[in-house]
Amino acid sequence: MIAIANASAEMAFFHVLMRCGSLSAAARELGLTTPAVSRRLALLEARLGVQLLNRTTRRIGLTPEGEAYLTRARRILADIDDLEQQLSRATAEPRGLLRVNATLGFGRSHVAPVISRFCKAHPEVQVQFHLSVTPPPLSEDAYDVCVRFGEPPDARVIARKLAANRRLLCAAPAYLARHGTPRTPADLVRHDCISIHHGDDAYGMWRLASARRSAAVKVTGSLSTNDGDIAVAWALDGHGILMRAEWDIAKYLRSGRLRQVLEQYATPPADIYAVYPQRHQTSRRVTAFVDMLCASLDSTARRIAANG
Repeated sequence: MIAIANASAEMAFFHVLMRCGSLSAAARELGLTTPAVSRRLALLEARLGVQLLNRTTRRIGLTPEGEAYLTRARRILADIDDLEQQLSRATAEPRGLLRVNATLGFGRSHVAPVISRFCKAHPEVQVQFHLSVTPPPLSEDAYDVCVRFGEPPDARVIARKLAANRRLLCAAPAYLARHGTPRTPADLVRHDCISIHHGDDAYGMWRLASARRSAAVKVTGSLSTNDGDIAVAWALDGHGILMRAEWDIAKYLRSGRLRQVLEQYATPPADIYAVYPQRHQTSRRVTAFVDMLCASLDSTARRIAANG
């Protein structure tokens, strides 16, 4: 039992070290000196018989063995925390580390405020929030909850639908006055289109479908970005036609600063999901956060629908 407890403490120490990113930062968080952290790491490596980190004077980096150890350590520590919560009452206060991932624009605008409210409601939870352009692979164990657009195909994870979402094509009235309004998807090839590049999506390929036909159009334009907020700003400035989630442009459509085009054509579904491993379905910190996120996004979706 003592050996198991020591192993758990070593994994927790190594997890803190990698989260902090340096020996000195870990020392400050753990209330130790930097030499003490270095000695503890050396003892861990000696016991395991492998080198976990490549160390220089300024940074640390994982060796392949260190990466494998960190991945398993994160999973084991999360399992221990989940087990403790399962053994306590079902209404126990959520606690522990919650790792959340979301895309840049949506995460900043809609997920971050929920995290703020969640931490105030549940002060025993520590949240690490990471924004990324490309969603992390579902096979990785780097996050407890990932907010994604579109239902993931992997049946080994839980995908809870948070809100419906559709992408619309729009442009500023000034742009349409200069270049005309497209009537069919084929017309888009003669327009400046603002492209947003996310992950492995076909770059600049827009797929549209009506009741009678579907089309995949390779669009071009002078501007492209991986940040949706920047793309919306460019569209507002009259640089071209944009495909963007209704969540992000609804207020501009209502005010008339943007105008929807090709309204009779639908884009591929992009509903919003919270994705998490099946082993977290009884984790109070995960389920409580997803419940709050679902309630918040549902309220926003209803407000958008009510305002047209």
